[in-house]
Amino acid sequence: MEIAIIVIAAIAGIGAGAGAVAAYNKKNENGGKNRADDLIRKAKNEASDIVSKARKEAADIAEKSQNEENDRRKEWKRTENRLSERETTLDSKLDQLEKKSERLVKQEKEIEGLKGEIRTIRDKQHEKLEKIAGLSKTDARDKLMKMTENDIKADLVNLVAKEQKEIKHDVDETAQAILLTAMERMSSEVTADRTITALKLPDDEMKGRIIGKEGRNIQALQRATGVDIMVDDTPGMVVLSSFDPIRRQVARYALERLMKDGRINPSSIEEVVAKGEKEIEKEVVRAGEDAVREVGLVGIPRELIHLLGELKFRTSYGQNVLLHSVEMAHMAGMIAEEIGADKRIAKTATLFHDVGKAVTHKIEGKHADIGAELAKKYGMSDEIVHAIAAHHDDIEPTTPEAVIVKICDAISAARPGARNISAENFAERMRDLENIATSFPGIDKAYAISAGREVRVIVEPKQVDDLTALKLARDIANKIEATMSYPGVIKVNVVRETRAIEYAK
Repeated sequence: MEIAIIVIAAIAGIGAGAGAVAAYNKKNENGGKNRADDLIRKAKNEASDIVSKARKEAADIAEKSQNEENDRRKEWKRTENRLSERETTLDSKLDQLEKKSERLVKQEKEIEGLKGEIRTIRDKQHEKLEKIAGLSKTDARDKLMKMTENDIKADLVNLVAKEQKEIKHDVDETAQAILLTAMERMSSEVTADRTITALKLPDDEMKGRIIGKEGRNIQALQRATGVDIMVDDTPGMVVLSSFDPIRRQVARYALERLMKDGRINPSSIEEVVAKGEKEIEKEVVRAGEDAVREVGLVGIPRELIHLLGELKFRTSYGQNVLLHSVEMAHMAGMIAEEIGADKRIAKTATLFHDVGKAVTHKIEGKHADIGAELAKKYGMSDEIVHAIAAHHDDIEPTTPEAVIVKICDAISAARPGARNISAENFAERMRDLENIATSFPGIDKAYAISAGREVRVIVEPKQVDDLTALKLARDIANKIEATMSYPGVIKVNVVRETRAIEYAK
């Protein structure tokens, strides 16, 4: 390309020179021939120099290109040699591997042959032994197992008891340390206020104002709130009755404001009830947000926070459900941190484990199932849904977080004074414990002691040996777990005692 440009430039130069000469000749015909000849010679010399220079540069470029081509060919040749050497090496290795594989196949066949010979020899030895002993292989094995069992039965009982004691000691110490650490760090109230369902009347005149002429006021109040209001059942008290705790709170708010103002009529009742609904709604949202913030959770759906706030006005055996849930969430976080479980899942599941109680007056079913459905509906993870559904053993808990929820529920509910349990329920539980224990054969007596925390079982020593006593304790505990609902842990203590008495005369 460069050579072509140079040649074109030279030709252009020659043409330009010739044109200049012709023009000059036309202009100076009478005395310019010599000068024109000089210009032509000069132009030819310059063109010759340009062509020579272009040829030299072209030769240099061609030589450089040839050298580069030679270098590339040499590099390709070296690469081809290396690939050829590698191919030779790989072929050699493949040959070696094939030879090794053939040797291994041959050795495997030899080993299988030896195994067959050994099995044949062993079968012949077994036949000879059976003829000498007069017993078949199965009979000899059964007889040996029976003799061994009789010889080591006592040792086995002692070993099982020792291992159980050591395991129980280690497990109890670890569990107690974790639970005590969580409970010491979480020192909240153990008793909670009940939902207010009754208001004290200042005087009989106020009672008449609440009822109104021909019962107009109390009817308007009942229609506006959806709550049954009874003023004659308890002297000096107004009793509010409703399955919906939010409505009951609205009615309480409205009655307090109306009694304080003194002006009670259908129009003022509607105004106060509407204001009460707004105030209670704000209180519900604020309670839910405060609980979530206190536990340290973020990203919770607004619908679940609202339902959680409604639990502020719900009690279970006298224990406030929201305070119970917050307390559980704190303990669950501590326990999860100690054992390496997922802290967020444990805290979220415990905080919302009773959220189904906020709508049990609207939806039929167990609150654990309802709570799990609500959590699933609002996008909670499967682990949280499972932990909520399993906290009352309706389904088997299969994750550490689900077990933590169950444990924290038992701890919070079992605290002294946390819940109100009637004497009838307590006596019934004690009877159930004793009846479960006596339903097994070989039981002489059974007593529920330590406020139902232990059941002591006395067995007939002639019918139940030491090994059976261990199994009996486990069976009784399993049946209690399967058939009863109780907070905490119940100890099953099986006692086997043999007394030999004789009199010297």
